[in-house]
Amino acid sequence: MSGHSKWHNIRLKKGKMDADRGKIFTKIAREIIVAAKSGGGNPDTNITLRNAMAKAREASMPADNVKRAIQRGTGELEGASYEEMTYEGYGPGGVAILVACLTDNKQRTVSDVRSYFTKTGGRLGESGSVGYLFDPKGVIIIDPDVADEEKVTEAAIEGGAEDIQATDDGGFEITTDPGDLNAVQKALDAANIKYSSAEHSMIPQTTVEVSGKEAGQVLRLMDYLEDNDDVQKVYANFDIPEGDPAAGG
Repeated sequence: MSGHSKWHNIRLKKGKMDADRGKIFTKIAREIIVAAKSGGGNPDTNITLRNAMAKAREASMPADNVKRAIQRGTGELEGASYEEMTYEGYGPGGVAILVACLTDNKQRTVSDVRSYFTKTGGRLGESGSVGYLFDPKGVIIIDPDVADEEKVTEAAIEGGAEDIQATDDGGFEITTDPGDLNAVQKALDAANIKYSSAEHSMIPQTTVEVSGKEAGQVLRLMDYLEDNDDVQKVYANFDIPEGDPAAGG
């Protein structure tokens, strides 16, 4: 396990996932706004919006917040216009990092992101400097005890999934070609298999092991980035050995 999956588990161990619900709501609202703006406000026909709304439910985001975000996206309510930006850089120990943002002020965002890299011993790179180290994929997470492996595997294969892996907690992670994410979701829906998240992701081709001081610096950089309202997702190729103090082991 590496990069964003590793980071997710570390945040759970350290109790950070629900530390600031307001920030989580802000990020999800922006995602809903952009999805509704590009594909319309009907989740039945806009799979990106549907996935963002599912994320909102998972985070217990109030229905009124979701409704307002959709209305801002469709133009029924006024609101800021957000632009998608991706920044690339190297963290401590040569870790490759992609930072996906939704921002209404590019100068502010790039200044913030650059400062985070600098203060943790990394550096912000040019466009294309690390992106080639990641592959775009669709990733679907199924929580433990939702369905057995045979049922999940059958539905995933039916939808055209590339890979199905059991997770450490007893759930499943399904990987798809980006263009097949929707088809795999529909196959899971048809089999009445619920999933906690389904989204496009960037999967590292290789990993870089970091430990000790460098591991701590990498995690501090991840903290800085994910605490920024403009940052939607952070992808990285780090691997921290089990038992390292930085990983909560």
